[in-house]
This record gives sequence, C-alpha cells and structure tokens, in this order.
Amino acid sequence: MDEQENGGAPLANGADTTPVAGMISQYVKDLSFENPNSPAIYQSQAMPRIDVQFNIGTLQIADDIHEVILKIDVRSETDDGVAFLVDLSYAGLFGIRNVPQEHMQPFLLGEAPRLLFPFARRVLADTVRDGGFQPLLLEPIDFHALYSQQVENQPGAGMPAEDIGHA
Repeated sequence: MDEQENGGAPLANGADTTPVAGMISQYVKDLSFENPNSPAIYQSQAMPRIDVQFNIGTLQIADDIHEVILKIDVRSETDDGVAFLVDLSYAGLFGIRNVPQEHMQPFLLGEAPRLLFPFARRVLADTVRDGGFQPLLLEPIDFHALYSQQVENQPGAGMPAEDIGHA
C-alpha cells in the first residue's frame, strides 16, 4: 500500500525522510534595459568597460518551497558615455524537503543559483543583443566558492548567517 492508497497519510513504517531538492519553475521576475545614448553610441569605436554585479536573495514561500532570485546588474560604458544598463532578476522556485538545516543555506545560495545561471545568462545575452549590441556572454560562475568565501569572511565564520547572499 502506498501513500495514495492510504489517503496521503505516512506509511506504516514511518514518514518519507529522504532528502529531496528540485526546481519547480523558473522565470524572469524583473528586467530593465536602458540604452540612454542611442543612436549616437552605435558610432563609438571605443572599447566598452563592462561592470557586472551579482546578488542572490531567497524567500521562503511555503514550508517546503523557496524562491531564489539571481540579480544581475550590468553597466557598459565607453569614453563617449553609457552604452547600456541591464537589471535582471531571474528567479526560481525550489521544492526542498527533509534537507538538514545546515545544508539549506549552501543549497539556496550555492546550488540553486548555479542551476538558474545558464538561463539568466541567455536572457541577458538576448536582451543586450536586442538592444543593438553584441550579445554579452558571461563566463560560468562558481556560486559554491563565492558562498564559501562569503561565509568565511563573516564574523563568526562557519556559523549560519541570515543575511548572506540576500539582495
């Protein structure tokens, strides 16, 4: 007899305690593109300087559901002025059950952004291309290493901190 046959109640030998974490859905939460100096900026021959900033935020939606938001801000400038600005918040809903508390933050701030990044990267590249520029192709990012580095730099290193990685 399985849980469905038992009306959703735990099986006689106990509840399912297997750790489970997976992506439920992903989506663009917010996207802004600015091309403030067009069309003159298209005549610029100067090599652009590109500044990319990342931030990760999390929000618990329900007991077993968390939203992870990968925020990417890009500013491209030349000596002739700002070429473009992009602000992208790309989010995913993750179902997480039976994962020990000490593994929640590393998953939400390390693994979840790693899963979202390729899709956010494509949205960013397409947006910049649609704005009339060469697509911006970001290199892969080791979110686990960034998370670990941020934890080590926090006061009381090794202790979970609520603010780590929040946008």
